[in-house]
Amino acid sequence: MTHELASAVGLPAPTAAEGPLAASNSSKGRGWWRDAVIYQVYVRSFADSDGDGIGDLRGTTQRLPYLAQLGIDAVWLTPFYASPQADGGYDVADYRAVDPLFGNLADADDLVRTAHELGMRVIVDIVPNHTSDQHPWFRAALAGPTSQSAGSARERYHFRPGKGPAGELPPNDWESVFGGPAWTRTADGEWYLHLFAPEQPDLNWDNREVHEEFESVLRFWLDLGVDGFRIDVAHGMVKAAGLPDIGHKEQARLIGAQKLPFFDQDGVHEIHRSWRRLLDSYPGDRIGVAEAWAPSPDRLALYVRPDELHQAFNFQFLRCLWDPAAMRAVIDESLTATASVGATTTWVLSNHDVVRHPTRYGGGRRGLRRARAAALLMLALPGSAYVYQGEELGLPEVTDLPDEVRQDPAFFRAAGQDGFRDGCRVPIPWAGQEPPYGFGPGSSWLPQPGSWRELSVEAQSGDPYSTLELYRSALELRRRLPGGPMRWLPGSDGLLALSRPGLVCTLNTTGSVIEIPLPGRLLLCSDGMEPSGDTARIPADSCAWWAI
Repeated sequence: MTHELASAVGLPAPTAAEGPLAASNSSKGRGWWRDAVIYQVYVRSFADSDGDGIGDLRGTTQRLPYLAQLGIDAVWLTPFYASPQADGGYDVADYRAVDPLFGNLADADDLVRTAHELGMRVIVDIVPNHTSDQHPWFRAALAGPTSQSAGSARERYHFRPGKGPAGELPPNDWESVFGGPAWTRTADGEWYLHLFAPEQPDLNWDNREVHEEFESVLRFWLDLGVDGFRIDVAHGMVKAAGLPDIGHKEQARLIGAQKLPFFDQDGVHEIHRSWRRLLDSYPGDRIGVAEAWAPSPDRLALYVRPDELHQAFNFQFLRCLWDPAAMRAVIDESLTATASVGATTTWVLSNHDVVRHPTRYGGGRRGLRRARAAALLMLALPGSAYVYQGEELGLPEVTDLPDEVRQDPAFFRAAGQDGFRDGCRVPIPWAGQEPPYGFGPGSSWLPQPGSWRELSVEAQSGDPYSTLELYRSALELRRRLPGGPMRWLPGSDGLLALSRPGLVCTLNTTGSVIEIPLPGRLLLCSDGMEPSGDTARIPADSCAWWAI
C-alpha cells in the first residue's frame, strides 16, 4: 500500500539504500527540521543494555536501527547527564558528564556516530532554568556568604531574605509547578527559588557567569557532534524584575498557558538569539527547540523568529479536545502564527510529561481509534512532527502503578494527586510474552502491564492492522510527498478534510460512519475501510489519506 502514493504523485519508490535523510524532502536545502519527524527517546525507559532495569545509552544505540526502519529523521534524547535523579535527570549536577546510570561519554559519542551512519540526527536535552542542588555552584552557594555579600556565589541563583518579623515567610507567593511553595529556606535563614522541585534551584540569568557557562556547555556537545538541543523550560529563565507576587489563586501548571511573572518574559528572547548565533557558527544546520509554555500561538511564535530558535513545541495542539471545530481553530491559529515569522509549526500529541493520548482521548478501543486517527492527521499537516516513544505502538497510560514504585516528584509534593508522569514513562515492550518484554536482560524500573505482550514491537511487526505498521506506512508515505501548503476542504458536521499537493486527508471525529464522495485513491486508513463506487464510508473516529 505504501508505494501507491509514490506512483500516484510521480515519485520513485524508495530503495533499500536510502536512509531517512536521503528520502526526505526536508533535507533538500531549506532546513531539514522544517518538516522532519523527530522521535523522543526517554532514555531510562527505552532500552536497557546492562540488566539494571534502567534504560541507557548503549541500549538506545542498539535500538537505533528500529528507528531508522520506522522512518524518523532525528532522535531527541532526554537528559543523561550526571544527576542525583530527583526529577528523572532534569536536575543536572554536571552538564559535561554522563551519569553512570546511562553509561559514559564514549557511549554518547558512539550513539551520535551510529545515528549519523543510519541517516538520523541527534538532539539532546539542555536544562538551563535550574541545576541540581548537588551542582558545585549551588553547593558553593550554600557554603558561602549570604546574597547580601558582594561576589557571593548565591548571585548565580535567586536567594532572597524572607518576609515576616524573623524572615520566616517566603519572599513572595509563587508556588512550584510540582505543588507547594516555590521557595525553600536555608540553614542561615535565606530562601532560594525553585519553580520545580526543591532539589532544582533556579539559576539567575541576570548573572553573566550563567550565560558564559551555558555557552561553554553547548559548545562541548556541539563539538561532540550533536545536531541540536531541546531547551527545557525555554520560557522560564528570566523572571520579572522584583519578583512580584502573583496575587491570585491560579498558579503554574505543567504545560500551562497562564500569564505569570516567571514564565514567558520578554528577556528570554535575547538568550535564545545568542544561542542561535552560536548554533549558526557550526556547520550542518544545528538547531534549537523550545519547550515553551506560552499563553497564545502568537506568543509561542516569538520563540521561532528568524534570529531565534528553529522550533517550538505546539502544546495548544497537544491540549486540544477531540472536537473538529477546536482542532481546526488550533491548526489555523498555529499555522498563521508561525507563518507570520517565517517558521513552520511543530506538532506533538504526547511526551514524557503528559498522559498518553490514547488515554486522553477516552481510553480503551475508542481511545486507541482516536489516537490512530490523530496520528494520521498530525502527519498530514505541514511542518514537523514529534513522536513520543511507544506512541507508534499505541501504548496507553499506565494508570494503576502502586504508590511505592512511583518516582515523579510531583506525585509526592501534591500528596498523590498529580502523579501522572510515571504512567507515561513505563518502559516500552519490545518482544516476548512476559515483562520486561525485551526491555533488557533484567527487570524494569517501573512495572509493565501484562496486556503489553500484545503491543510489543515483535507482536505488531508485520501485522497490517497494527498501530506500528500504520505509523511505518504513514511515515514512508509522508517522506514521498512533495510538500506544500494546506487548504481546508468542505466537510459535513464532524468531518475535517484538508488537502496538500498529492494528498487529501479526511478525519471523522464522530461516533458514526460518514459517507462522502470519493476523494481519490485510498492510500491509508486508521480503521478498516473499502471504498465502493463513487463514495467512501469513513468509519467512526478514523482518518484516511487519499492520493489525488
